[in-house]
Amino acid sequence: MKKRHWIMSTLIVLVLLFVGLRYYAEQIVNPRVINEISNNPNGERAALVTLIELPSGLSVPVNYLQQGNLVFIGVDGGWWREFASAPTQVQLLIRGESLTGSAVVVLDDPDYTNQVFLKLRPTAPKWLPAWLNGKLVVITLAETSLSTEYADKQ
Repeated sequence: MKKRHWIMSTLIVLVLLFVGLRYYAEQIVNPRVINEISNNPNGERAALVTLIELPSGLSVPVNYLQQGNLVFIGVDGGWWREFASAPTQVQLLIRGESLTGSAVVVLDDPDYTNQVFLKLRPTAPKWLPAWLNGKLVVITLAETSLSTEYADKQ
């Protein structure tokens, strides 16, 4: 009887902790980050964080790595499923630039995912199992987004 009570108490505490952390991230941290990267596109945080608008309408700040016309993000929540069925159009805010791209989640190439995550998440613990390291989403930027970006810089 005591063991059952201890297990139920532990489960309740874990659920409350998860709900509290999620609320804190979504209602306090994310709005602050969105505000900072929107108002200071040349700032330190804007160099690391993009704002992605998901097909569901949700906007999420997330770390990114850009290499040419590819943008890589690691998704730790379940929202990676919005990209699982087919390439999906997304909007990104990178350093004050609104960019459009086609996003896909990489589920079947762990070597590629690991290579990208070594650059995208260099401080992630190496001992974490792969299923805890998130999903890799690759966004191919639209040519019009790239030509506008480079035209503005010249």
